[in-house]
Amino acid sequence: MATTYTIDASVFINAFNPAEVGHADSHKLLAHLREQAAPLIAPTLLLPEVAAAIRRGRGDEALARQFAAALSRLPHLVLTPLDQVLAQQAGEIAARYSLRGSDAVYAAVALRFGSTLVTLDREQRERVAAALPTCTPVEALVENND
Repeated sequence: MATTYTIDASVFINAFNPAEVGHADSHKLLAHLREQAAPLIAPTLLLPEVAAAIRRGRGDEALARQFAAALSRLPHLVLTPLDQVLAQQAGEIAARYSLRGSDAVYAAVALRFGSTLVTLDREQRERVAAALPTCTPVEALVENND
């Protein structure tokens, strides 16, 4: 059975910005997963996170809107709403693993769907590694080429 992934906003932003370290790996992973039609599961929080990062980083409102809209139309991306149950799970994860709220939401989604969390956030990855599979884009690429 193919691995299901929860991709953190950090990976999408990294893939979008060629000036960032690791851009090529993030871009290659997302392109590979798109070609394989591998299911990606993310919280709806992904959309405002990427829009905010692009708007703040590039100062371009239209580009921020376009990128978030393009993500929302990816056929293999399943956006999971932050309902009360998921919010409570994320709160438990935040408290247990000392995570920022948004990081806990991604971890809660990964736990709910049994997916591997792919992130560039070392703190997030290390703190929840005991609870769920985590990796970097490079590690996910290696896993997908085995």
